[in-house]
Amino acid sequence: DPYGRFSIDPQFGIIHTQKQLDHETQSVILLTVQSQLGNSPVYSSTQVNISVLDINDNSPVFLTKSGKIIISHTLPPGTAIYIAHAEDKDSGLNGVIKYSMASEQSNAFSIDPSFGVVNLTRTVFADKQQEYTLHIKAEDHGNPSLSSLLKLDSLTAKIVVLDINDNSPIFTSSPLSYVMENVKVGFFVHHVVAKDPDEGKNGQVTYHILSGNENQTFDLDKVTGLLSTSLLLDRETQECYNLTIMALDDGIPALSATQILTVVVLDVNDDRPIFLKQFYESAVCENQDPGEFVVKVEAVDRDSGLNSLLQYEILPGSGYGNFRMNSDTGQIVTTISLDRETEETFYIKDISNFTLVIECHDLGNPPRSSTAQLYITVLDENDNNPLFAKDHYQISVREDLEEGSAVMELFASDEDDGLNGEVMYSVIDDTFGAFAIDSVTGSVVTTQILDRETKSVYAFKVVASDCSTHLPRSTTVSIVVHIEDVNDNDPVEVMVWIQDVNDNVPKFEQSYYKASVWEGQIPKTDIIQVFATDLDSGLNGETEYSIVSGNENRAFLIDSSRGILATNTILDYENISSYRFVETASSHFLVLLASDHGTPSLNSTATVVITVQDVNDNPPLFNNLEYHIHVKESTAIGSHITEVSANDCDVGANAEITYTISSGNDKGYFRLDGKTGSVDLVKTLDYEDIVKFTLIIQAT
Repeated sequence: DPYGRFSIDPQFGIIHTQKQLDHETQSVILLTVQSQLGNSPVYSSTQVNISVLDINDNSPVFLTKSGKIIISHTLPPGTAIYIAHAEDKDSGLNGVIKYSMASEQSNAFSIDPSFGVVNLTRTVFADKQQEYTLHIKAEDHGNPSLSSLLKLDSLTAKIVVLDINDNSPIFTSSPLSYVMENVKVGFFVHHVVAKDPDEGKNGQVTYHILSGNENQTFDLDKVTGLLSTSLLLDRETQECYNLTIMALDDGIPALSATQILTVVVLDVNDDRPIFLKQFYESAVCENQDPGEFVVKVEAVDRDSGLNSLLQYEILPGSGYGNFRMNSDTGQIVTTISLDRETEETFYIKDISNFTLVIECHDLGNPPRSSTAQLYITVLDENDNNPLFAKDHYQISVREDLEEGSAVMELFASDEDDGLNGEVMYSVIDDTFGAFAIDSVTGSVVTTQILDRETKSVYAFKVVASDCSTHLPRSTTVSIVVHIEDVNDNDPVEVMVWIQDVNDNVPKFEQSYYKASVWEGQIPKTDIIQVFATDLDSGLNGETEYSIVSGNENRAFLIDSSRGILATNTILDYENISSYRFVETASSHFLVLLASDHGTPSLNSTATVVITVQDVNDNPPLFNNLEYHIHVKESTAIGSHITEVSANDCDVGANAEITYTISSGNDKGYFRLDGKTGSVDLVKTLDYEDIVKFTLIIQAT
């Protein structure tokens, strides 16, 4: 009781009112009463709920003021024309309001006693009276009842015999119009026409654009209905406009009708074809049959119809006759078998490359065109042997040359490119330890002091091989070296001929040989020549070579008289990397034997290790042919998307894989690590722009 409206007798507990209570302010009061015995600190409490009963002390009050109501003479009976509303703060029957007419000047109106709705009881068209005054009474159901009056001043119904706006405008003009995209600003596009059968202002029609003209491309005269351009049109930007046109009469209330006017912008050949790239690069291998695919170019034209149909051609220029272009698809193929080494029509900068100018034009009238450049590289194929200037060489040298002296320079040229044209030199015959050749320069040098009296002529072969990693090619040339005499021996008076006895074992120049051969070489490819010398003469000094054990699958063979070791089959590095010939026989090792023809025959062995070198004959293979990755468009730039992986059965540099994106990343959304195959995001993704990317990743 914060307002002190009650008091309580402290001895008997009787509660009295101290102030006047108001049901409308607070109808329920909850008091907390506390009792205490003497001065004891112990007390108890209870709650008293007091309900304040309502009495009819508030009159109904109208919330609306008096005012005028204008009605049409055409309103039918039963039409609600006004709602009188009053409020009474009392509750129960004291607050229930009943409405009635306090005075009645006409029987044309009635009022709902419960809701205060004033209705027409009949039409007022025939009445001469143009204004009525109604007095509405609101009273409650209390006892005694209280009431309030609402006086409606000037409830006027003016009756004027005029046309009723009961017809909407009707469009009579076509809903479709065409306009060329190159018309000037202000060009009349269409005449919008709508008819309204009403008279006077009710039949006067104005025109308005409701929607479809957000860029204010068109202007519509609201009186004449003439539609004209207010901006320059561009079919490639927007080829169709759907304008919602409203025809509105001037009646009260106004009536309207709408029409969707479709304005179609007709194409003019105002855009030239654009190549997707201004500079194309491609490569094609030499020696391929005519019709070999080179590249496919593509251009786009924003025009439509014939104006966007494209034709491709190669413009006349150096080397253009070597190629044919499909005029419809843009695909270019060869017309001849290209030869990188001899073709004379190639691009001036490099005989193995040339540039074509390609043109694309549309079928418009007049046609429009554009050009792009295509740079084609003819890839080398190892189709040329190294060539010496002569078939054989014959020289004479003095026998007193120092060890290491150069006696001749050999040179072989190879018209191929890269490793296919890089030449290495080697000796394949027995020089009896007298000569060697520099594998790079081709310089033939002495490896010991020469002695004409011991050997006056040396005949051997030199092989020039290219460095191709796939089926290298070679050429052999014969060398004859004559040893010129130097007076380095004193005269002798007696010559004693000693008859030979087979007392010398054939002796290899080296007890351990190393050699290598490329995999994939054809059978009978020479690998290395071993030499064994026998100091005996005649049959006792004639040496014969053989492989005595361990030649699994008969992979090798040896020339029994010259000691040239060669392949007997095509070797594959991936199946076996080395064959070994050793002095100690076992189930899987071989022995190379040199034996003479004496009686009894004497022999010796040597170790040869031949390493099969890898040729890049295996392409990388991806672990998966397809990778399906889902990524959110909110993924941050720099995020790791996925990682591709490929394996190569080759070794060394031949197995070092480089990854590149060959297509599908024209807009540069992704970055591929060429070494690891890791794909990262470098541009923000937008699902509404691009939903799916198809990346073609190449492992090289």
